[in-house]
Amino acid sequence: MSGSLATALDGVLRYAVNGAGGVPGVVAVVTDRHGPLYEGAFGTRQLGTTQPMTLDTVMAIFSTTKALTGTALMQLVEEGRVHLDAPASTYVPALAAIQVLDGFDPDGQPRTRPPRTPITVRHLMLHTAGFGYEFFHEADLRYRTARGIPSITTSTVAAITTVLLHDPGERWTYGVNIDWVGQIIEAVCGKRLGEVLRERLFDPLEMRDIGFVLTPAMQARRAVIHQRAPEGTLTPLPDLILPQPPEMDMGGHGLYASIPEYAKFIRMLLNDGAGPHGQVLKPETVRFMAQNGLGGLKVGGWTAVLPNLTNSGEFFPGLSKSWGYTFLINDAPTPTGRPAGQLMWAGLANQYYWIDRQNGIGGYWSTQVLPFQDVAAYPNYLEFESTVYAHLRKD
Repeated sequence: MSGSLATALDGVLRYAVNGAGGVPGVVAVVTDRHGPLYEGAFGTRQLGTTQPMTLDTVMAIFSTTKALTGTALMQLVEEGRVHLDAPASTYVPALAAIQVLDGFDPDGQPRTRPPRTPITVRHLMLHTAGFGYEFFHEADLRYRTARGIPSITTSTVAAITTVLLHDPGERWTYGVNIDWVGQIIEAVCGKRLGEVLRERLFDPLEMRDIGFVLTPAMQARRAVIHQRAPEGTLTPLPDLILPQPPEMDMGGHGLYASIPEYAKFIRMLLNDGAGPHGQVLKPETVRFMAQNGLGGLKVGGWTAVLPNLTNSGEFFPGLSKSWGYTFLINDAPTPTGRPAGQLMWAGLANQYYWIDRQNGIGGYWSTQVLPFQDVAAYPNYLEFESTVYAHLRKD
């Protein structure tokens, strides 16, 4: 599979960079249960420079951070130190004060009320607590503006101390839930989230080039985020970087990494929790994480509130989608060839991964472009995944 696959995927990535309106640079990997099947890097780290995109280029991986934080939480569940159905305020008392948004007064001031049920750890893991993101939910942005709450990009506790858009358990709403999960992990372990992840995930999986704080070596290899204007032009934003060091290790979006490092995490999940030095998770925990946790609720699309950060969109419109701990689950086969019941998620600057435990294969495609679901990046990711499955069927 590897020779013909590499040629085909090189072509996909080359087109992502050199096609009309393409991305500045891209790194993508494919892995099976045993090791890498493909690793490719094309383009440059910053438009207008000759510094090439390489496999060890470091990128902001944004919301693909979430699955790593969720995994650390599930390790604590295994150990009996955290209970999914416990009120989350048991571990982080500040969560008891979070209110539900009940509309706005004529002068624009928000009205709030206590939630009808407590926020549980499970609500946070499943994105059913009611928390939103300001760039996906207009009401959240209005509340933040009225109350002077900073953007989540400030990496502060104040940025996640916001409001619920509905009562816990009512529906799936994507937001700062996993940042709060990170706070639970810190409270239980008595350490910063980055330290916990290093001890429990990164070192056991030999993930070196990853962290909330950029080392000098990582900073020297960092790719620049670019902004695509409505007419299609790209502008480098070399100063756009999450606070270094952050006030808070943001479990929902704060990691920087080189992309082959993430493949080691994907490989662990393909191997039922086994890493190079033993079990990171129990096999039954991995199976639990990969199952729908929403019951009859479903995951839909999103509407852009801040169009410089995200386009409006949806993954595979018309296809039923659920949520696990903490992954999107496609309830039916995808047009790319992924079977039903597999896992994926994405990051704001156009990072996309999938984990197919049925076929024992997964991949990660990444650039550094805003807004999310970019007109060039997202279709190329779909072509990348489709090409992998086309070759899998041939072989």
